[in-house]
Amino acid sequence: MAVGKEKYKDMSRETHHHHHAAPDYNRAFAFGVALNLIFVVVEVFYGVAADSLALITDAGHNLSDVLGLLLAWGANYLAGKQPSLRRTYGYSRATILASMFSGLLLLAAVVVIGWEAINRFVTPSEPAGQTIMVVAGIGVVINSVTAWFFVSGKDHDLNIRGAYLHMAADALISLGVVVSGFVIWKFGLKWFDPMSSLLIAVVIFWSTWGLLRDSLNLAIDAVPRGMDPNEIRAWLSVQPGVEGMHDLHIWPLSTTETALTAHLLMPEPPEDDEFLHHLASQLKDRFKISHATFQIERSDDSHACMQSHNCAE
Repeated sequence: MAVGKEKYKDMSRETHHHHHAAPDYNRAFAFGVALNLIFVVVEVFYGVAADSLALITDAGHNLSDVLGLLLAWGANYLAGKQPSLRRTYGYSRATILASMFSGLLLLAAVVVIGWEAINRFVTPSEPAGQTIMVVAGIGVVINSVTAWFFVSGKDHDLNIRGAYLHMAADALISLGVVVSGFVIWKFGLKWFDPMSSLLIAVVIFWSTWGLLRDSLNLAIDAVPRGMDPNEIRAWLSVQPGVEGMHDLHIWPLSTTETALTAHLLMPEPPEDDEFLHHLASQLKDRFKISHATFQIERSDDSHACMQSHNCAE
């Protein structure tokens, strides 16, 4: 913690609550990449054997999702690296960039699916063969299992949510191929294929929009979603000895870690570090803020914050 007055330099000792320990998803990523690479090979093999352009095209789509998994895996690995002299916060921000690119990849997939569906309304496809349906059924299983690997972290880590959405989207696409193939094969309703594709595209877009919105917000240092800055400000303002506050900043270090800085007006600053330790501990427990830094000032001669019209009370 940094303290603004020379007299209180003894209070500037480190009281951050660094928390880099996170669930280990390396095995999940490894299994997911391996399973999906195997499935890509299977799709290419049967696509060539059955002379199915649809299977070969879907293999290319699944290969792009493998790249998405590798991107999320790389970011997850970088987030665990220790900070250095030049990268004082480490590489944690890579998870934000990875989640943003995952959202863009999924958005591109929605455009491709929608365009293909519209084309199929104009030129209906031939009934899906049993081979295509079986291979797509295998895809449902593989993609569902891979998505399941990331279920536990999808609500807590935006990077993991991106990996989950990639696999869940692929499972939906494969399921759509199976169902529409069966309906067309049994009932001859060719319009069901593009209609199901459009519905799947809408579902993917709906889930992807939240990922893209949240990742873009984190990329520009917005307060993380689900965290109320007014509530945090109110809580800090009523702490013992605090008579004012300005320059409150809350921003993401990664998709799982949040930092905070604030200037506290305390005419009678505490004589030891216990107060600072208490603030850091409570911010971590109450608001999931793992990096908190305070500057304590005795006089009310603070300058207006340059970054926001709402920084000063």
